[in-house]
Amino acid sequence: MSTPSLLILPGDGIGPEVMAEVRKIIDWYGTNQGLTFDVSEDLVGGAAYDAHGTPLHDDTMAKAQEVDAVLLGAVGGPKYDALDFSDKPERGLLRLRKEMDLYANLRPAQCFDALADFSSLKKDVISGLDVMIVRELTSGIYFGEPRGIIKEGNERVGVNTQRYTECEINRVARSAFELAMRRDKKLCSMDKANVMESGVLWREVVTEAAKNYPDVKLSHMYADAGAMQLTRWPKQFDVIVTDNLFGDLLSDLAAMLTGSLGMLPSASLGAPMANDRPKALYEPVHGAAPDIVGQGKANPIASILSFAMALRYSFDRGTDADRLETAIKAVLAQGLRTADLLVTEGVTPVSTTEMGDAIIGALDASL
Repeated sequence: MSTPSLLILPGDGIGPEVMAEVRKIIDWYGTNQGLTFDVSEDLVGGAAYDAHGTPLHDDTMAKAQEVDAVLLGAVGGPKYDALDFSDKPERGLLRLRKEMDLYANLRPAQCFDALADFSSLKKDVISGLDVMIVRELTSGIYFGEPRGIIKEGNERVGVNTQRYTECEINRVARSAFELAMRRDKKLCSMDKANVMESGVLWREVVTEAAKNYPDVKLSHMYADAGAMQLTRWPKQFDVIVTDNLFGDLLSDLAAMLTGSLGMLPSASLGAPMANDRPKALYEPVHGAAPDIVGQGKANPIASILSFAMALRYSFDRGTDADRLETAIKAVLAQGLRTADLLVTEGVTPVSTTEMGDAIIGALDASL
């Protein structure tokens, strides 16, 4: 069996700092679990623009297409604000998503017990939360044609088109059903079938796909009602599947239920490759945070949890992912906190590297 391959793209801002901690975790698994990876590293975003005059070099894109998974840090920063739209750091990330055809975006919203007080919701509502939102990522209103700002008579009109094919809906629905099979076998599909024809088709196709997953309990909900229910009683949900626009909104809403963007990973998955692994990109939800670069304040946990997602979804190493997540819970239970989590009293402030070292220590203790 060939050694699984990883391409690390640290990117900009705090990206290199948090990805350095991920490298330590990867090395730990190689040393202690015999789980070795063929790891390569390259540039994306502003770092790539500085080196090559483009936010993603063609050679880097080719590498991303060949590896089993891509781990990305963050892109962007005020240094690049004046660049043409096509050269902005974010275009590198968007090119990766588009050319790898990463159509299923997985955004978990998990509340660690030690951080339950960070949420704006009551502790009994949020404690133990573990919801996964599957957002369709490559179609819908963000990509539909026609689009643009046109002139009608004496005024301007903004036009965007919500468009979905059966195939586009079916493939993300199947991804969500497969994920539900690995969790609590419960899936809620959110749409606006009451006012949008694309929503009617969405509901029909998801319902048809459910016939292949008789063990999964499927429910449907209008997306606006879903937003209300996520803030009323979020633990009623396990896996949620929805389109690009609603997924953008609902995943951010669900993410902030947990209280800190520094804790949130994500995965973007595409079609299976020759080895049956889906093309995949894993990244933290947080941005490049240029204001804290080099200060040791960045929280590496979201990036480390993104690697845990890679273990689970790209490499079928659920036990190893569980071990890493348990180590993170143990460190948080000890009261160790990076700067983004220093809201409550009685905790121990730690730097980016100290948090990474503490997680390594917890992994050592699990042996």
